[in-house]
Amino acid sequence: MTGPVTSSDVLSELRAALAPHGVFLRGVVNFADGETVPVLKDGNAAGSVVLLGNAGGSIWPAFEHWRNSSPDRGGKNPLDAWSKAVIEPVADAFGATAYFPSDAPWQPFQQWAMRAEGLKSSPLGILIHPRYGLWHGYRGALAFAQALPPTASPIYPHPCDHCPDRPCLSSCPAHAVLPSGFQLGPCRAHLETRAGQAGCMMAGCFARNVCPVGAAYRYPAKQLHFHMAALSL
Repeated sequence: MTGPVTSSDVLSELRAALAPHGVFLRGVVNFADGETVPVLKDGNAAGSVVLLGNAGGSIWPAFEHWRNSSPDRGGKNPLDAWSKAVIEPVADAFGATAYFPSDAPWQPFQQWAMRAEGLKSSPLGILIHPRYGLWHGYRGALAFAQALPPTASPIYPHPCDHCPDRPCLSSCPAHAVLPSGFQLGPCRAHLETRAGQAGCMMAGCFARNVCPVGAAYRYPAKQLHFHMAALSL
C-alpha cells in the first residue's frame, strides 16, 4: 500500500502487514477537539493513533531471528531497534507517523492504552490485561491525520479487584510490591544481590510470574531473561 490512507479497511491491512512480525493492533484512540495531540511529520495535528504491540511472546520468534541475523546483534537496544525496523516501513507505506516509547518527544502510551483497551494498573505498575495479564507490551504507535474506526474494547472488570489471594503482594523477595504501589529502589537493590542474580534475574520477576491472570501468555524463558538482562542496574 502506498500514499495516504483512505481505505475503510486500513485496520485490516495494518493487521496483515504486521502479522508476520507477531505485532498486534492493540487499539485505536481518536482525539477530540481541544485535546493535546501528537504532531504528524507534516506538522499537522494527528486525528488518531493506532497502538501496536505484543501479546505474550508473539514477537519473540521474529525478533530473535532478526537479532541473530544482525552483525552487531541489534546494537545497544536491540528490541527498540527491531521495533523501528518493523514499524517505520509500515508507517511509510500507510502515510502515517510512527512513535515509539523509547523516543522523545515522549508520548503518553499508558494513557492511550487505558483509553484504547480500558486497562488499569497492577500493583507492579504494569497495565494488566484481562486476557494477557502482565504478559503484553506496546512497541510503537502509528498516528494518522484522520479518525479511524475504533476497535472493539469491551469494558472488563479490573482483574486485580477479583483476585482474592493477590500472590504478587507476598511473592516479591524484596518486598517491593505493595498495595500502595511498586517500590523501585528495593527491587533494584535486591537484583544486585547474589540471590537476586540467581532468582529474578534468571527466571523473571517472581511477583510477575505468580500472577494467575493470563498465565498461558507468560513469556518464554529466553524472552524473560532478555528483559531482565536489559535492566540498567
